[in-house]
Amino acid sequence: MPFVITQSCCSDAGCVSVCPVNCIHPTPEERGFGTSDILHIDPEACIDCGACADACPVDAIFPADRLGERDQIFIEINAAYYRDNADVSSGWTDVVYPVIPRLPRDLRVAIVGTGPSGGYALRTVLDRTEASVTVFDKLPTPGGLVRAGVAPDHPSTKDVMKTFDILYRDPRVSMATNVEIGGDVAAGQITPDELSRHFDAVFYAVGASQSRSLGIAGEDLPGSTSATDLVAWYNAVPGAAGPVLPADGSGRAVIVGTGNVALDVARILVSPPELLAATDIADRALELLRRQDIHEVVLLGRRGPETAAYTAAEFRALSVIPGVEVIVHDAAADDLPDLSSPPPHDRRRIVFVFNAAPESAHGDRALRSVTVNAAGNRRDVAADLLVRSIGYRSAPIDGLPFDHSSGRFPVRDGRLLDADGVAVPGAYVVGWAARGSTGGIGANKLHAIETVEAFLHDAAAGLPRAAAAPDAFADLLARRQRKAVGYRGIAAIDRRERARGEREGRPRVKFTEVGEMLSAAGRRRR
Repeated sequence: MPFVITQSCCSDAGCVSVCPVNCIHPTPEERGFGTSDILHIDPEACIDCGACADACPVDAIFPADRLGERDQIFIEINAAYYRDNADVSSGWTDVVYPVIPRLPRDLRVAIVGTGPSGGYALRTVLDRTEASVTVFDKLPTPGGLVRAGVAPDHPSTKDVMKTFDILYRDPRVSMATNVEIGGDVAAGQITPDELSRHFDAVFYAVGASQSRSLGIAGEDLPGSTSATDLVAWYNAVPGAAGPVLPADGSGRAVIVGTGNVALDVARILVSPPELLAATDIADRALELLRRQDIHEVVLLGRRGPETAAYTAAEFRALSVIPGVEVIVHDAAADDLPDLSSPPPHDRRRIVFVFNAAPESAHGDRALRSVTVNAAGNRRDVAADLLVRSIGYRSAPIDGLPFDHSSGRFPVRDGRLLDADGVAVPGAYVVGWAARGSTGGIGANKLHAIETVEAFLHDAAAGLPRAAAAPDAFADLLARRQRKAVGYRGIAAIDRRERARGEREGRPRVKFTEVGEMLSAAGRRRR
């Protein structure tokens, strides 16, 4: 019986590298990798060895005869990929082995950011060099968007962090969380210039944490927010503010955008609170959602359904929410329902409206409605919450070049470029901070590997070495940021959160304040 890849696939491609018959596609070298919904196992070529299931970091691979009812559809999805892509074949062609360059043995590397891009950069550096590596994150807890961005009801996707946790325990790795990189020395930040003096190479894996604006009247009303802020709030990111919702509201939210993040937000908002109570959603979010109980979400797509940015797996996830109806309207072809009044409280719905865009938001002291242009016709939609999910930008870092027009760091082959387009020696950018906010874990893994390979080429060619003595950075960090957290502190926070969750029958109960995290880390944080 062949194995089958299911919805929670993160495109890590660890399964590809262990398959003895090369029957998992697309591979990192093939078209579609990084943009494909999931990877796919060829049912005709699979030999049922199970190596892929053992290698999968998110438990997304199962024998076909052991799939649950909701995952049975993935048998056909895996098989259909090979019928629809006749040029993709399983089996091996000639194997090409990489050239291993000769490198200095005492390289010092810094990685800023602990999301998937930073994690895969770390793994590649450890695998391909003998360098010592210091890993930074501005929060006490590592994980980046895996911890702060993956929806609470997708716990298996977060399991990818287990593979990175093993790396953090490597004797060549030093963790330094609760440390921010920037220009504010008085606030305890470490500057990019200081990193370049103490490390031979610095990889910036800082993601894209800022949202793009709609540019409409009323966008700044209470009740109007970004998906970035909303996701951070319900995922317990310290300092993230929740939405302002009226006690006598309509019970409807409007989301602008149809990407995977927009669908995640819609699913969380409309899911029955009792289902979310079994996840690691922040207590502050669960309390508000119980009180307000949003039961209808309208998603607006500026163009037609064929241009929607969500993946098929994310759309399918909406159809299995108990008691939730999913409706799709195309304003260019359908008569839209009247959404100017509050929806009935005895049903839960997710309503897609394509060829529609917001024109303005209205309300006295808080959002009450959104005017929508639906294929040339203006409609008012009663709503308590307006969420924009139309793209993301990286945040500039003082002391580093930044392209404000594109919202990312200027790079070529992963190398950071100065204002003249010349590569900054020893400075690299990986993931969304370099590529823009497109593609998921698999695409960022591939980019991280390619960028580390660029560093290996530079190091072999004679990259300028760090000017400071090897032990000097530890002294600088101790003086600058006394509350830095090392691996022991990170592990202590993790144990405390899991223990809190165990008492409530949940995976974990996250801390929502940095002070709480530092207290859990204990005095011997390093």
